[in-house]
Amino acid sequence: MAQVWKCSGLRWSVDGPVLVWRDGPTSALPWGKRVAFRVAEGGARACVGARGHACPVGAPVPGRSTGARCEECARLDRAHSVAADTMADDPRPYRVYLAWFGPGMAKVGITAVERGPARLLEQGAVCFSWLGAGPLMAARRTEELLRAALGVPDRIPYALKRAVRSALPAGAAERAAEIRELHGRATALPGWPESLERAPFRPVDHLDVFGLAGLPAPVGAVGELVAGGGVSGELVAAAGPDLHLAVGDGGGVVVLDTRLMTGWGLGPWDAEGDGLTLPVREFESVREVQDGLF
Repeated sequence: MAQVWKCSGLRWSVDGPVLVWRDGPTSALPWGKRVAFRVAEGGARACVGARGHACPVGAPVPGRSTGARCEECARLDRAHSVAADTMADDPRPYRVYLAWFGPGMAKVGITAVERGPARLLEQGAVCFSWLGAGPLMAARRTEELLRAALGVPDRIPYALKRAVRSALPAGAAERAAEIRELHGRATALPGWPESLERAPFRPVDHLDVFGLAGLPAPVGAVGELVAGGGVSGELVAAAGPDLHLAVGDGGGVVVLDTRLMTGWGLGPWDAEGDGLTLPVREFESVREVQDGLF
């Protein structure tokens, strides 16, 4: 393999998803684009480092890890993380939001105002509405209040999100119904921090942004990348970090979590046509996923 690239992951722009390459240009991902690469022969997956710094030892990381960091770099990455509550003095304003991923799958969360809806796109939220905005600690206290009072989590497993994307309600009003009801209950609660300015219910729908309308049910999900393995397929949808690829030759649609690509050396697909030579897990139904989790 003459040329090798390192992928830094999937990012969402105003024009849609793009793959980001280390020390190189980005690759826009419009629907219908052929996504094709092969993992370098004899290579190994290496830690991607943290906070813009390379891993000092180039530690190996497991193929199934979505973080692609060794323990030391993962600890450094979370040392200044809002999610880990280690940035209580962050002066930026934050928004509180309600997000919906499928029937019975709503969550509450916070994101910096300056990021706009990027966090919701990165998580694969099918629709969302802002709840309010204010200082970080006020947003965090509101998030905790809603979790306790409404019983909504702050995380939804990706396995659950993937399992329902091909069977979502057809109408935008139906997709927004759960967060509409939660928004009404949330704004009626006492105990909101005074410094948090409340926002009216204004649902934002991402079904078309993600290309999920009429999405074929996936037959499987790539479990990990392996040296010498590869994939070539047509992009039919993307949500969060996931690419839904039609791999041809009766292979159906397979989900590729782009977080699995980081840390590997990747090169061009050198075979004719589309195909898949990576380990694939059979796609789980919603019931199977829920039974395993709960």
